[in-house]
Amino acid sequence: MRRTTLSRIRVRPVIGDRARGHLVAGSSVIPCALGRSGLTRAKREGDGASPVACLRLRGGFYRPDHFGARPATPLALRPTGRRDGWCDDPRDRRYNRPIPLPAPGVSAEELWRADGLYDLVVDLDWNRGPIRPGRGSAIFLHVARPGYGPTEGCVALKRADLVRLLRRLGPRTRIQIG
Repeated sequence: MRRTTLSRIRVRPVIGDRARGHLVAGSSVIPCALGRSGLTRAKREGDGASPVACLRLRGGFYRPDHFGARPATPLALRPTGRRDGWCDDPRDRRYNRPIPLPAPGVSAEELWRADGLYDLVVDLDWNRGPIRPGRGSAIFLHVARPGYGPTEGCVALKRADLVRLLRRLGPRTRIQIG
């Protein structure tokens, strides 16, 4: 891959497998996983679909004990800690935002995961301005499961591909899903 910052990357579904896709970044075509329900224009919390949208990259986070130094990227990245979570509870005022854990009585995702899926994450600008309860939360670009198993609505790449891609993503990059 060249080192120039990309203005747009595109995600296209694979014909015949709604939970798989290809991310096109310049001349590179990278396999990716999509939501288990494929793509949707009417995203809802828990539907397992990836939203059809053009989104900004809001920065992200990485797990420092698995990376050591901050991964190379023009994007703002912060290290995660064991108490970092993301609120996916539409009833909570912190919906679709980072929160500290534990959060009794609130549904939230743990960002410090044993399976490595959130070792490196880019926060996509889904349902952020304004935040609408129930329209979907935590839509990320993150590390894929082995074999590109489906996500809950995110876009996921093999770890090495994500690390290489991050070098070319910046605050002005947009991701077009669908």
